[in-house]
Amino acid sequence: MNRQLSGVRPTTMREQLADLLTDDKPDRYGEGGPVEELEKRVAELLGTEAALFVPTGTMAQQIALRCWADRTHNDIVAMHPTAHPLLHEDEALTVLAGLRPIRLATDTRLITPEDVHDCPEPFGTLLLEVPQREIGFVLPTWDQLRETVESARERDAVVHLDGARLWESTHGLGHDLREVAGLFDSVYVSFYKSLQGISGAALAGPRDFVDQARVWRHRYGGQLWGQWPAALSALHGIDTVLPRLKTYVEHAKVVAKAMGVAEPHTHQFRLHIPGDPEHINEVKGDFLGKFFPSQVPGVAVTEVTVAEPALEWTHDEVAEAFREFRAKV
Repeated sequence: MNRQLSGVRPTTMREQLADLLTDDKPDRYGEGGPVEELEKRVAELLGTEAALFVPTGTMAQQIALRCWADRTHNDIVAMHPTAHPLLHEDEALTVLAGLRPIRLATDTRLITPEDVHDCPEPFGTLLLEVPQREIGFVLPTWDQLRETVESARERDAVVHLDGARLWESTHGLGHDLREVAGLFDSVYVSFYKSLQGISGAALAGPRDFVDQARVWRHRYGGQLWGQWPAALSALHGIDTVLPRLKTYVEHAKVVAKAMGVAEPHTHQFRLHIPGDPEHINEVKGDFLGKFFPSQVPGVAVTEVTVAEPALEWTHDEVAEAFREFRAKV
């Protein structure tokens, strides 16, 4: 079989722009136009007082944590050892925002209420990622999530949600966007991942928090002259992809079962196989995406994303293609 299973079918920039062209007036420095419409839609979806469009998720989270440090008068931020600010931002949280991250739990399991309760340092903010990508897109149960947040509240800390993949997590948690977001003091969501937008993110929370975040967005260089293409693509994703995510999550279970993988919590999961990643990438074909070294020597890992193209695959077709793939590698 010469079909790709994992990922989203690519489109050209011409096709994307053709889908997005409207008679709407563009924004100016983030005010008006599609950007303002997007901010209203996100706030409505999450049930927050306000939302702010930010060019990148990295910027959005640094702004959120900086704002909470100002408000709590505490520059210590507790987070998982595999949190994005620790692994993928070149220490910007410390270098730019002047914050001090501390690690809870281990890099192979979720943060528990006990981890929060027993932390020896008096942190002002707890960052929770839902789902935890680096350990396999893993979700807590609803009770575990709620109890972890409550444990932070008992320590007079605020709780920020790294919800880059929140959109698809509601199905595994068994609660809607408003209920999940309602647990937290602030929420970050991404538009270019599951919603397939061009780029961009949003911060959502109380209106005074968002007003403060808007000032920091300017300081970080995020107040661009025109952001309407990214905003329009995000609105398109909310209208067309968001309603489909539950279908993707359910079909991911079919795909994972055909590969002999534990049932995933979202429409994404990690696949580990013995072998050298470089060799696998040379011979694997287009069935799966790129493989990388895992934390276990001699084992390669890739991320499988079940989106619209994967719905064409039956359980038996996936199983057959996976057998052919394993024979190659």
